[in-house]
Amino acid sequence: MTTDRNKSSHGGFSRWMQHTMNARMNRKIRKGNGTFMGMDVLILHTVGRRSGQPRDTPISWFPGADDSWLLVASGGKDGHPDWFRNLINRPDQANIQLPGSEAIVVTPRVLEGAERAAAWDRIVAAQPRYGKYQTKAGREFAVVRLVADARMSVAQRKDERPGEEI
Repeated sequence: MTTDRNKSSHGGFSRWMQHTMNARMNRKIRKGNGTFMGMDVLILHTVGRRSGQPRDTPISWFPGADDSWLLVASGGKDGHPDWFRNLINRPDQANIQLPGSEAIVVTPRVLEGAERAAAWDRIVAAQPRYGKYQTKAGREFAVVRLVADARMSVAQRKDERPGEEI
């Protein structure tokens, strides 16, 4: 029996497993446990680029300059992961939640050139597995810097957009 299933899409079991594990990790982070496999983890809140639905993704992070957070867009079967695509498509709706904390409004910026190279070197020095992941993937992973928007809380953002989920 053959199927015409799109080879780049994940199967139902894989999606279910990812959603289940993400929900479990998100609960741990909200309770104050923000580590996984020796890495610091936060919850990235985005809005789906096609669905418009809120998305909560646990993701490892690395300290950046000036109290920023660095994320690596690894994963994704044949390209960037969905969280990255959602973040880039709706950057004005991004926020993060650190372990045991309330959500923080952030401004994302994809790093390029020498700035990306310096950040990548720090990331790979902290977690060499990312260098191996990138080599296996055969593509350069995007590095995203998130900077807290001190001018606005998540509650204030919701007040600006009544009826819209953040």
